[in-house]
Amino acid sequence: MQRGNAGLADQSPKPKHVWNRLPTEVKRRSVKLALEQTEQSPRDLAVMFTDHERYFVSVSTVYRNLKAHDLITSPAFIVLKPANQFQHEPTAISQLWQTATSAHLLNESALMLKTMAS
Repeated sequence: MQRGNAGLADQSPKPKHVWNRLPTEVKRRSVKLALEQTEQSPRDLAVMFTDHERYFVSVSTVYRNLKAHDLITSPAFIVLKPANQFQHEPTAISQLWQTATSAHLLNESALMLKTMAS
């Protein structure tokens, strides 16, 4: 009742800042480190940043930050093509079963990678 009709208005509790958001300066320094260490993975960059800057940054945060700056490259995949015949002929039933299952899994993996790439 202290605020009258204004006290009845919807007041959503929005924080002024997000508690786990990376400060802009830290983002900038992590990108700078990534540009200096181009051969390092996001995991290596996160560890290096934590060691050198004494500021913990998770691997996923580094990955998202680098992706936002378009610094994540697609990994190079080697696509295996099936052969027309076995290089080493199977000699037991279990080897044939393993071969059939492996071929099925390889085909599914290749299809999934192709779908992700497009």
